[in-house]
Amino acid sequence: MTSLQRFGKGLMGAVAVMPVAAILMGIGYWIDPDGWGGNSVIAAILIKAGAAVLDNLGYIFAIALAFGLAKDSNGAAALSGFLGFTTVTFLINEKSVAGYQGVDLAALKEAGGDELLAWTAQGWGAVGPKNVLFGILVGLLAAWTYNRFHAVKLPDFLAFFSGRRLVPILITFFSMLLALVLYFVWPILYSVLFNFGQLIQGMGALGAGIYAFFNRLLIPTGLHHALNSIFWFDVVGIDDIGKFLGGAGTIEAAAAATDAASCPGLWADGVCTVQGVVGRYQAGFFPVMMFGLPAAALAMYLRADNPRKKIVGSLMMAGALASFFTGVTEPLEFAFMFVAPLLYIVHAILTGISVFIAASMGWTAGFGFSAGFVDMLLSSQNPMANQWYMLLVLGLVYAVVYFLVFYFLIGLLNLKTPGRGDDSDEGATLSGNAEMNDVASTILAGLGGVENVESVDYCATRLRVAVKDHLGVKEAEIKRAGVAGVIRPSQKTVQVIVGPQVQFVYDEVARILSDSSVTLLGEQDV
Repeated sequence: MTSLQRFGKGLMGAVAVMPVAAILMGIGYWIDPDGWGGNSVIAAILIKAGAAVLDNLGYIFAIALAFGLAKDSNGAAALSGFLGFTTVTFLINEKSVAGYQGVDLAALKEAGGDELLAWTAQGWGAVGPKNVLFGILVGLLAAWTYNRFHAVKLPDFLAFFSGRRLVPILITFFSMLLALVLYFVWPILYSVLFNFGQLIQGMGALGAGIYAFFNRLLIPTGLHHALNSIFWFDVVGIDDIGKFLGGAGTIEAAAAATDAASCPGLWADGVCTVQGVVGRYQAGFFPVMMFGLPAAALAMYLRADNPRKKIVGSLMMAGALASFFTGVTEPLEFAFMFVAPLLYIVHAILTGISVFIAASMGWTAGFGFSAGFVDMLLSSQNPMANQWYMLLVLGLVYAVVYFLVFYFLIGLLNLKTPGRGDDSDEGATLSGNAEMNDVASTILAGLGGVENVESVDYCATRLRVAVKDHLGVKEAEIKRAGVAGVIRPSQKTVQVIVGPQVQFVYDEVARILSDSSVTLLGEQDV
């Protein structure tokens, strides 16, 4: 579980750059919604700058995972990720493999027919800078190489190449071995992954709804990032975010498609459809994050005991605003996830239904970070957006549904949401004005003190801590820091749900721990 959680955290390093592409391309399409850069130099520059991210996601994942999973997040690991990915993709890209096998690639593509189809089915054309799966494999290999060999000492005459300098050298040779393995394995793996992607896409709106349901259920474990990578990036050919943000390029690829393998959307009856299809794994989240959860926050506030309404109100207001504007939902979700798990299951079901409805109707919008107002605004002018305004209508309906469901279930079942009954652990939500020194000190005290902390890192909204003695952890003490919640995935693993201010809390925790032997694995140097 700890390894999987660190993997999810490593993925976030790559996901964190996606908003850059979303902002640049969103503004570019807003400036030139018809020409997609053809009528405006500024729009063209912005769209191409955003595409620079999307067209190199393989590199980004390799570097981010290598850096994020390295023991001390050293730059040598990131460099190794870059070198490893470059080595693998150069060795077994389509042109290189054609040379190894004596295939005249130009003649093959000109002739077409069954031979070209058989060649395409091997997947060599999918090997390149956009291949996220290769990026993940190389990132894991580079991180392992760094963690295993960064402290190795060589004989004196080779001392210059000892330690961290040895890692980029080794990763080059290891990547050659990985390329050799993938040369034989990739055609089989590509076929399996492509068929899996086709299966998911073949389920249509139902598949999108099922994905969204499990996306929410995995939030408590932090493993939802791994699930998201399958649907949002080019791991099994779905690449929903990349294709949506690609906008004009995706439409052009659809027009040029000749079969299912070359179609970036839905291939049926000899036609490649992308509008109303690409974005289906994102669109239905907007009604939930912008409207549903804020309405649930209002219901929880109204159901709170009168003496606690002021405190609960500040908690709910901050969480609702974060959810609406940025799509960061964890501060709200963790307010009821454990104290009222039935509500959370209902929330997961409603999310799945929302995504299913949006996918069924072909209403699409996309995001670079999450399904909040900012991303909705940016994506509205993307040529891939399809009746995006209907998501707002669905959102208004969802606001009513969430409010009524939460309000009546809390009262009917006497659920102990924040501010009700004996629950006295909730406090004001953590804000940018909080004294981070006090917050960090309170959290460390609740973890059993500095001497009980083995390692600390963080991801988008939570501190991830390994402790020596689980009995020393006092959850009630941690919650007094004003955090959204505490998760115990295993005896020696603690996740403290902080919210958007997590980096600043981590920085203060790191400062306090700097003189100790605690391993700091956070992303503060990214």
